[in-house]
Amino acid sequence: MSSSIPRFAAVSAVVASALAAGLLAGPSSAAAEITTAEATADSAAAGVRVHDIQGTTRVSPLVGKQVTGVTGIVTGVRTYGSRGFWIQDPEADANPATSEGIFVFTSSVPTVAVGDAVSLSGTVTEYVPGGLNSGNQSLTQISKPVVKVVSKDNPVPAPVTISGWSVPDAYAPEGDPAAGGSINGLTLDPETYALDYYESLEGTNVRIDSSRVVGATDPYAELWVTVKPWENDNERGGTVYGSYESQNTGRLQIQSLTPLAQQPFPKANVGDRLTGTTEGPLDFNQFGGYTLTARTLGTVVDEGLERETTDKQHKNELAVATYNVENLDPSDPQEKFDALAKAVVENLASPDIVALEEIQDNNGAKNDGTVAADVTVKKFTEAIVAAGGPAYEWRSIDPQNGKDGGEPGGNIRQVFLFNPERVSFTDRAGGDATTATAVTGTKGRAALTLSPGRIDPANAAWEASRKPLAGEFVFRGRTVFVIANHFGSKGGDESIVSHHQPPNRSSDAKRLLQAQAVNAFVKDIVALDKQADVLVVGDINDFEFSGTAQALTDGGVLYPAVKSLPVSERYSYVYQGNSQVLDQILTSPGVHHFEYDSVHINAEFADQDSDHDPQVLRFRP
Repeated sequence: MSSSIPRFAAVSAVVASALAAGLLAGPSSAAAEITTAEATADSAAAGVRVHDIQGTTRVSPLVGKQVTGVTGIVTGVRTYGSRGFWIQDPEADANPATSEGIFVFTSSVPTVAVGDAVSLSGTVTEYVPGGLNSGNQSLTQISKPVVKVVSKDNPVPAPVTISGWSVPDAYAPEGDPAAGGSINGLTLDPETYALDYYESLEGTNVRIDSSRVVGATDPYAELWVTVKPWENDNERGGTVYGSYESQNTGRLQIQSLTPLAQQPFPKANVGDRLTGTTEGPLDFNQFGGYTLTARTLGTVVDEGLERETTDKQHKNELAVATYNVENLDPSDPQEKFDALAKAVVENLASPDIVALEEIQDNNGAKNDGTVAADVTVKKFTEAIVAAGGPAYEWRSIDPQNGKDGGEPGGNIRQVFLFNPERVSFTDRAGGDATTATAVTGTKGRAALTLSPGRIDPANAAWEASRKPLAGEFVFRGRTVFVIANHFGSKGGDESIVSHHQPPNRSSDAKRLLQAQAVNAFVKDIVALDKQADVLVVGDINDFEFSGTAQALTDGGVLYPAVKSLPVSERYSYVYQGNSQVLDQILTSPGVHHFEYDSVHINAEFADQDSDHDPQVLRFRP
């Protein structure tokens, strides 16, 4: 789980000003390690209270200093991962911006117990989960502690209840331009901003009452709830991420302090309820930010979320789907192939064309130069037939080894499946990993020079990324162009809990160039045939409101079909409790009438065959 990532090091006073300004640089995997001697010559502070250490900003005013005589009651103990414990001063000050709790990092298994009254000394440090280059906020903690247990079995300080009424609606203050957009140096305003509210409770014993699950239990034994059930909700129980200004302030990650060997973590789907009381210290980690590390964990009540099934296309309707099958390769268990195949047949109603993303080569992540994926696709198409589906034929282009990103050795690519009983593929030879297809034809009739073919593969926009796969199909005598995409990931972007507000989204630049390349190609088709049926499909790795989407639709040559759905139904992926759009189908003006469905079968569930929901569009060419 995310809390098992070790807390490698700490930031000291000598770098505190740079941290507050958002200018500190360092390795991506760990924070900079500065010793106390390097930090300050005046390094002793005796008799300080926890709220003195926490201060009124995100960075402790005592960072780098040795503190002695710090007292508090132990409110939580973590014996795995980042080992340590939390203490809380039962005598709070009157300032709502200063937390009364703090994490004590021990590195070894702590010897204290919940309810112990302790007096300790140690070094005040600021740990940045994910490393200084991650942009994450830092966690104030006491490191290298010397701990004395004064008494045992004391009552734990009463928890602060986090509720929909206590969390502000505004997400975060705007970062200080003079500090590179950082909010680290700003005085906390917990009554105005949600991030400031959570930061003011960092390390504090908190609780939530019964809450709705908005992010299913993941493989790392954590889930997401919302304390604001009304906030951008949808009928299936999720919380929709509809804009960069819609951060959904009520989301909170839940972990358990009880080792899994002692108490398995509950399995929950979106829409389930975490009932009763969940209580424990409020932590901050790399994989989600503010996290309630539960000393007492509520009970999950199954609300019966069901996987969706789309409508079957009519005889004269063409059904086109896109599905990211999450690094499918022959070494995956047959159960994965069977489950994905069943989804294609039953939940997607056997579309006429299926564009697949993340089909790996014939030996998966083994990095030996293999690029062919015929074994992978054959195993999948046979599973579809076994599930009662059509005998799909397929087209694809093998990538150059190691040139398309993704899991090293996997050589992921897009693949077209098509039902030859319903649609034919127009083959034009010559397409390979490096040769670009182009648009040719006469006014009123466009065609591809290569089919299947890759779009502009030499363009720097596709460096270490999947190149779009274009194919020409015929349905009931009508040509349909389908372009299968898997744009660059969001890797490298700062999270929405970054100390930069708004966060830096560095990956946008590549997807913008990719969108412009695809848009230019579609414009070439539409320039010859204004009524051409063009579908741009795939894992766009970006939102329907993003700059990527705007670039794809430039000139009105494409329309994001997901926008035909109500806002509450626009999502294909759930990340940190936000239901959001990553997978899309966009239509050219020639596609006049269509039905669109984001088929929710994976993203909201703890048991997933993929982490993406497939998309289906039906229309009459």
